[in-house]
Amino acid sequence: MSEARKILVTSALPYANGSIHLGHMLEYIQTDMWVRFQKLRGNQAIYVCADDAHGSAIMLRAEKEGITPEQLIANVQAEHTADFADFGVNFDNYHSTHSDENRELSAAIYLKLRDAGHIATRSVTQYFDPEKGMFLADRFIKGTCPKCAAEDQYGDNCEKCGATYEPTELKNPRSAISGAVPELRDSKHFFFKLPDFDAMLKSWTRGGALQDAVANKIAEWLDSGLQEWDISRDAPYFGFEIPDEPGKYFYVWLDAPIGYMASFKNLCARTPELDFDAFWGKESSAELYHFIGKDIVNFHALFWPAMLEGAGYRKPTAVCVHGYLTVNGQKMSKSRGTFIKARTYLDHLNPEYLRYYYAAKLGRGVDDLDLNLEDFVQKVNSDLVGKVVNIASRCAGFIHKGNNGLLLAGNIAPELTEAFDAATPAIAEAYESRDFARAMREIMALADRANAWIADKAPWSLNKQPGKEAEVQAICALGVNLFRQLVIFLKPVLPQLAKDAEAFLNVAPLTWDDHKYLLADHQLNPFNALLTRIEPAKIEAMIEASKEDLAASEAAPAAQGNGELVKDPLASEIAFDAFAAVDLRIALIEKCEFVEGADKLLRLTLDIGDAKRNVFSGIKSAYPDPSKLEGRLTLYVANLAARKMKFGISEGMVLAAGPGGEEIYLLSPDSGAKPGQRVK
Repeated sequence: MSEARKILVTSALPYANGSIHLGHMLEYIQTDMWVRFQKLRGNQAIYVCADDAHGSAIMLRAEKEGITPEQLIANVQAEHTADFADFGVNFDNYHSTHSDENRELSAAIYLKLRDAGHIATRSVTQYFDPEKGMFLADRFIKGTCPKCAAEDQYGDNCEKCGATYEPTELKNPRSAISGAVPELRDSKHFFFKLPDFDAMLKSWTRGGALQDAVANKIAEWLDSGLQEWDISRDAPYFGFEIPDEPGKYFYVWLDAPIGYMASFKNLCARTPELDFDAFWGKESSAELYHFIGKDIVNFHALFWPAMLEGAGYRKPTAVCVHGYLTVNGQKMSKSRGTFIKARTYLDHLNPEYLRYYYAAKLGRGVDDLDLNLEDFVQKVNSDLVGKVVNIASRCAGFIHKGNNGLLLAGNIAPELTEAFDAATPAIAEAYESRDFARAMREIMALADRANAWIADKAPWSLNKQPGKEAEVQAICALGVNLFRQLVIFLKPVLPQLAKDAEAFLNVAPLTWDDHKYLLADHQLNPFNALLTRIEPAKIEAMIEASKEDLAASEAAPAAQGNGELVKDPLASEIAFDAFAAVDLRIALIEKCEFVEGADKLLRLTLDIGDAKRNVFSGIKSAYPDPSKLEGRLTLYVANLAARKMKFGISEGMVLAAGPGGEEIYLLSPDSGAKPGQRVK
């Protein structure tokens, strides 16, 4: 038997500024399946990750919510880890880039690079917000496009004409944070001298660490000439201060990949048998794999290996790149309800269904993956319920009724078990090469053969014939053994199904090598339904719930802790004429009630003078006794287009403010107002 491999695996670090959605889950499920396969084969595979917890966006969001950045990232990490756990993503360690380990490693790597001459400094001219007292990243500057004159464009590119430019080229620039006119100021910045590593990168990127398409893209950048990389930001900034440089901070992308090392170091501190240098040292014989999306290839295939080389660490064995997720052939959309959060999915569907569908669609390349919801329902119902689980449900009853659950020894179709054995190396190779789609095709082809054989033998018919009891038991015993083989092959993808199947089979946790033998004279436990079919109504409910999430967020404007409304720095401004077109009226709340099945919504019946309106509002958390709102006057947007929701039609919107949770306040007019009056 060959010696077990030592493998360290990472996924890209999710940003600690929002919820996990199904696009994110594609990567974590992909990585988890590969790690589970390696562990199933007996290899030492260690999976680490962390929340990416630094940067201006986190600092500004925490300020907007009236909490510290540390509180914000702790809250988000609790949400992230719960979502990952419920999707069966099994990290060996999940940490944060805002950690002592990451601070120490980032400083140490920077100092090694600096002392080796790989850090440069020079003055940079940037826009500065005089009201906020901070330099502005490109995304926090807006103005008029210098190419097409489109207004309200960001500081690095125009969404209308597609032009790219420097922020200083914008006409009429303003801060997207405060609205102030920014000033140009100079500041000393620190640069990583990436061109120092040109020869190494040209060799490493063509050495098998990257997929061909990724290596070709990297070659374009290498051929056009590498530029020095700005690795510093000025205070105020949430991150790590650069050693010996007060008021200067590491750019978030400097310490984010170091977070892989920091998470592993944190695990080593709690696991005496793990040696940090054995995995990260220059002479390490372990394997190191990063799973990432194609949008961050430059950081992982250029900056990161160069940093590791310059600081005296090993480089990745491979960087495994995947494409984006689309839903029903289109970019995920909040308005269509296809921008689906992980938790919204979990509220409606079994996570193993999505794990299987992703596996069935994931190849080795970087093509985008489409979650076609109609195909999703059909494939899960056909493959998992109609093929795999069907084998066990067909055979288990006969064994329990005819032989008290004792599975007999024997193999009445050696040609079938030989076909399973013959397919095993190809399935293993497909898993190893991350061609999950090919592995699923091979496995389902075996399931088809098993089902066809059982259908041909028809134990349900034989069972009605006298003297055929032994034959029925032999057919069903082999059927259950074939089901067990399929479960072994699918265990990296469907860990919960495997656990439930192990309970039915009355066996210890299955390993890959268990496919080499059949159960014989073995007592089974009672069979319970392992998976149920997806009902299309569940999909519809999930989509409607995603729209509800959007409606609820629209109903509660962002606010600081003191209740004062603040501008979202990422929101687009509107012209005065657009605001003036809003038909704002006084409304009397005649009736207010809970909405069955909705976590956030109340149903309000409004009197607006000449008509009645039905409105759903995401303010349930603030008004646990909705009857107390009845008889109150509030402000109502009368000309907002009606919205079809899961619970009915919402005809407009009532206005509310507050930081959220229990602190949401319906806006009310002064005394003397009457229903139907327009607000000017």
